[in-house]
Amino acid sequence: MPTPIIFDTDPGVDDAQAIALIMLDPEIEVVGLTTTFGNVHVDTATRNALLLAELAGQDIPVAQGAAYPLAKTPHDVPAHIHGADGLGNQDLPEPKGKAVEQTAAQFIVEQTRQRPGEITLVAVGPLGNLATAIQLDPDVVNRVKQVVIMGGSIMRGGNVTPVAEANMFSDPHAASRVLTAKWPLTLVGLDVTHETVIEPERMARIREAQGALGEVLAKSYDFYADFYREALGIDGCCPHDSCAVAWLRRPDLFTTVRGHLSVVTEGLAEGQTLFAPEGRGFVGDRWMQSPLVDVCMGVDGKAAVDWMESVLTA
Repeated sequence: MPTPIIFDTDPGVDDAQAIALIMLDPEIEVVGLTTTFGNVHVDTATRNALLLAELAGQDIPVAQGAAYPLAKTPHDVPAHIHGADGLGNQDLPEPKGKAVEQTAAQFIVEQTRQRPGEITLVAVGPLGNLATAIQLDPDVVNRVKQVVIMGGSIMRGGNVTPVAEANMFSDPHAASRVLTAKWPLTLVGLDVTHETVIEPERMARIREAQGALGEVLAKSYDFYADFYREALGIDGCCPHDSCAVAWLRRPDLFTTVRGHLSVVTEGLAEGQTLFAPEGRGFVGDRWMQSPLVDVCMGVDGKAAVDWMESVLTA
């Protein structure tokens, strides 16, 4: 049976790649897309989610969610990375469909009530929708099958500050609530996503295979790859958000470590993810107050991208 997921997203070039992946993988049932601010403003995120689903030939509910962080002043969207439209500044049509009336958090709460123990939440943007779902109905943590988060960095440093990854930095208070909740959680952060690269020749094959959707992916990829070439010297781009999907479908390609997570919410280190491995002694026990979770610390990067390409070119 396909794995039912709710995909929480801020599309975003790498989000678009991941949305294509979940739409095209027959082993995944997309219950819905929920949108948040992050790579773009939330209205743009919703428009992109609707359009990408239509281009993939899917009629999927889209619920709009968080427009701002829980407790901090938002920063400008990273238009230099994803484009002002989130998809590399393309001249794209407006989607035919509209978002559902429910908010993203309400959608998560209702769907998990209807299918307790079945749905996996895969979140690849700032975590306000998941945090608000917990606030609306604390029992939601007992109804999800699992939670997979693309975000954070344990050993690799940050990508928007010296210590913070973008999703955690964008809404650290929401991240703190979500990463320390009592639900089964796996963190897929920069420690593994920076070990994966979609090279130009792979994207050319994906473009060829996917028609109109492939054109959108390829043009947005070109914009994103320009940033990576300048910032990191990479010929291609890191498919961060697709790595969360890869972990869900191919956990054998990853190495995980069990331990306790927390998130710094204020000061110079805001958004930094702190990880205390299970069984390791530290001064005091304040690092071990949160529930045990799994954190991805290693990956066969080539095999993970091979898998992504195999789905996107099938």
